[in-house]
Amino acid sequence: MIRRDFLRNGTTGAIAALLPSAVEASAEAPRQGAPATRFDVRVFGAVGDGKAIDTPAINRAIEAAAASGGGTVHFPAGVYACYTIRLKSHVSLFLDAGATILAASVPDAGTTSGGYDAAGPPPAWAAYQDFGHAHWPNSLIWGDGLENISISGTGLIWGKGLSRGEANELPRAESPGVGNKAIALKNCRNVNLRDFSILMGGHFAILLTGVDNVVIDGLTIDTNRDGVDIDCCRNVRVANCAVNSPWDDAICPKSSFALGYARVTEYVTITNCYVTGAYEYGTMLDGTWKVHAYSEVRKAVGRIKCGTESNGGFKNITISNCILDRCRGFALETVDGARIEDITVTNISMRGVVHSPIFLRLGARMRGPQGVGLGVMRRILLSNITSSGAVSEYPSIIAGLADAPIEDIKISDVYLHQLGGGSAEWAARTPPEAAKAYPEADMFGTLPASGFFIRHARNLEFTNVQIATEKPDVRPAFWAEDVDGLDVFRLRSARSVDAFRLRNTRSFRTFGARDGRDRTLDVANDEKF
Repeated sequence: MIRRDFLRNGTTGAIAALLPSAVEASAEAPRQGAPATRFDVRVFGAVGDGKAIDTPAINRAIEAAAASGGGTVHFPAGVYACYTIRLKSHVSLFLDAGATILAASVPDAGTTSGGYDAAGPPPAWAAYQDFGHAHWPNSLIWGDGLENISISGTGLIWGKGLSRGEANELPRAESPGVGNKAIALKNCRNVNLRDFSILMGGHFAILLTGVDNVVIDGLTIDTNRDGVDIDCCRNVRVANCAVNSPWDDAICPKSSFALGYARVTEYVTITNCYVTGAYEYGTMLDGTWKVHAYSEVRKAVGRIKCGTESNGGFKNITISNCILDRCRGFALETVDGARIEDITVTNISMRGVVHSPIFLRLGARMRGPQGVGLGVMRRILLSNITSSGAVSEYPSIIAGLADAPIEDIKISDVYLHQLGGGSAEWAARTPPEAAKAYPEADMFGTLPASGFFIRHARNLEFTNVQIATEKPDVRPAFWAEDVDGLDVFRLRSARSVDAFRLRNTRSFRTFGARDGRDRTLDVANDEKF
C-alpha cells in the first residue's frame, strides 16, 4: 500500500509522511576478529527520510565493504535521496522491501556543489554515438572496471531527478550536475541484477557497456526512455523481466563505438520477458495500468531490438518466450557496418503492434570510423510467432541493400494478423531505398504488401505462414524485389487477392498453398499471382 501511494503522489514529502519514523539502525556485530560482511547504510549516517541527501553515507558504506574485502551494503526500509552512488568491486547492494533509492533533484543553477558526478569530457569518438552512450559517471549508480558486483532485493530505484536525455530539457541533459541514467556500468564483469524495480530510469534505466557475465533476472522496469541497454557485452542472461517503456526501447542489445573500438555483443539470451509501450510510466508498478495516450508523431516503442547502434555486431543471440504488447515489433538492425549472425527468435507473442511485427534491416547510415564496409545479416531463424492487430501501413520487413543483401533467413510457423484496409494506391507504390535513413518501419512509407515486404535478399525460406487481415486488403501477401532464392511453403492468405508480387526475383518456389497452385520460377521480372 505504501508503494502504491508513493507512486500516485509522486513526491518525497508524501512518502516521508507515509513511512514510520526512522529508527536508529545498527549492524549486526561480527565475531571477534572477523571482518564485517553486512554494512547497514544507516550505521554510516543515512537518514532514509526522502529529504536528506544520503549519498555520502551510502558511499562510505560501500567503501568500508570494499576495504574489508567485500560485503553487502544493506538498505533497510526507507527513502534514500541520492546523487551518484559509486560501486566498488566485490560489493553487493541489497534493497529491503520498502527501501527506495531516490534520484534527488538537480541543485539550482549557480550552486557550487552537489548534483551527480560530471559526465566527463567527450571522447574523440563522441560523434559515433549519442551523448548518453559515451558517458557513465553522470548516473544515479555507476561503476567502471569492476568485478563481482550485484544489486538485489525487492526495493525500488526511483529516478525522479534524472534527465531523459532530451536536448530540450531544462537544464540540458549535458549540463554539469545532471544525471541521466539509473544504473550505468562500463568494462565490468560478473554482474547480477535481481528482483528490484525501477521507476523513471532517465535516458537509460540500465546501461551496460563492455560488461561480461551478466545476469538480469526478475526486474520490473516502468520507465520514461530505454529500459535495458546491453552494449558491447558478452555472456548476458536476461530473464523474467517486465519492462514498460512508452517512449523508447524496452530491452535493447547494442554494439556501439562507445568504448573507442568496435566490440561485438554476443552470447546473449533474453527469455520469459514482457515488454510494452502501452502504459503511462508508473502505472504498471502501481497496478493501475493506465493506457498511454499515444502521440501521432511518435508511436509507442517498448520493444525488443538489436541495434540501432551497430558498429561491433551481434552474434549468437537467442530470444524466446517473450510477449510484446502494444509496442513496435521485434527488430534486427545493422546500419553502421556490423555483422549480425546466428540469431534465433522463437515463441514470441505480439499484440497491437504499432509498426512492423518483424523488422530486419541492413542499411548504410555508417556512423563510425571511415573505411568500414557495409554490414552483414545472415543465418537468422524466426519461429512460432503470433501477431494480432498490427497496423495496416507496415507489414513485416526484410530489407537489405543492393550491394549487401540480407541472407539465409528461415521463418516458420508464423501467424501475422494486420488491421488491413490497404488500397490500390498502396499496392502500386515502389518504396524508396532510403539507404542512409535511420532504421524504422516507417522509413519507406506505407508499403505495398499486407504480410512481408522483401527487398535485396538471398536464400529465404518461409514455412507454415498465415497472413490475415481484419479488413479487406488489395495488397499481395508477399512483395519481393531483387531476391535470389525464395521458398514459400504452405502459405495461407486471402483468396481474393494475389499472394505474390515478384520483381527481379530468381529461383522462386512455392508449394502446398491451400488456395494456389505450386509454382517454380527461375526468373520473375514482374509477376503477380
